[in-house]
Amino acid sequence: MKILHVITSLYTGGAEKLMVDLLPRLAQSGCEIELCVFNGEVTPFKTQLEEAGIKIHSFTSGSVYNPLHILRLIRLIRRGEYDIVHTHNTAPQFFAAIAKVLCSVVLCTTEHNTSNRRRGSRWYAPIDKWMYRRYKNVIACSEQVKYNLYHSGLVNSEKIITINNGVPIERFSNAVPLPEIRNSIHYNSRIITMVAGFRWEKDQDTLIRALKYLPKNFFLFLVGDGIRRSELEQLALSENVSDQVRFLGIRKDVPNILHSSDYIVMSSHFEGLSLSSVEGMCVGKPMLASDVDGLKQVVEGAGIMFKHADVKDFVAKILMLEEDKDLYQATAEKCFKRAQQFDISQMTNGYLSVYKELLTP
Repeated sequence: MKILHVITSLYTGGAEKLMVDLLPRLAQSGCEIELCVFNGEVTPFKTQLEEAGIKIHSFTSGSVYNPLHILRLIRLIRRGEYDIVHTHNTAPQFFAAIAKVLCSVVLCTTEHNTSNRRRGSRWYAPIDKWMYRRYKNVIACSEQVKYNLYHSGLVNSEKIITINNGVPIERFSNAVPLPEIRNSIHYNSRIITMVAGFRWEKDQDTLIRALKYLPKNFFLFLVGDGIRRSELEQLALSENVSDQVRFLGIRKDVPNILHSSDYIVMSSHFEGLSLSSVEGMCVGKPMLASDVDGLKQVVEGAGIMFKHADVKDFVAKILMLEEDKDLYQATAEKCFKRAQQFDISQMTNGYLSVYKELLTP
């Protein structure tokens, strides 16, 4: 079967990381896999996919909402003769739905978040309902995503299939620490690391503000990039903690950075199923996460939850682990055990099953 995945970009993010981990495995299973990217700017994720042999169709480096992408997508679908077009993110979902009016193709999509800025809007609801009707299946990346999507009233329940996101567990668990990370700070310092795009649904702000209340030997390493970077850099300056924050940008050695850390954190306003949290739980360090949908379902009962956007509660939880070494180790062990439930092989098999079902007469 020939499948085209469509996504907005290949910057840092859960959906983007899913492309890097999933598409080569689908290709190895015998599928003919190609990827369409609306913003085709070169990134480490894009380079990794090209090195893995995935054919990438790049549009422009401008706005991902450029309506000309609809015409470009129609031409690509017609020329490529794909059996299935699988979309990710809002613009590809909507533009592919429009393209289907003029192209005979089977559509499916993956919902990566428990919420978004359109949900609950009476203006967007009719548009979203029309869009989802064009899709034969909607894959939810967690049960909470499925629950929220169904109760939004936008999608019929029989269309929604849950396939938990997964990560290559061994790649993260077998990595080694990166000497340059530790060498960049004092030897007895403590490192908190968060891996996430600098977007509005993430909450790096809480971690930056927390540094004021933590000992001076605590450092925050932020891996990723995005439209809020300058805003976060300014926040670190205004909070007088800029000397304790390291902006590492987009990296290809994330597993090594995680192994170099003392605490892994995911602070968000909402999530779908956080791949970064699963990756963080693979490396034998405690994971802390804000108690929001999409994180609770992954981390709760293994890692440590803190109140959403609550600086003082986050600080209290970090210091609790710092002062109790037995709790620190027990939490790390529980996190590693939990991560085993999200191996990427299970996700790959789930996607293959959906594709086969979609093409069954």
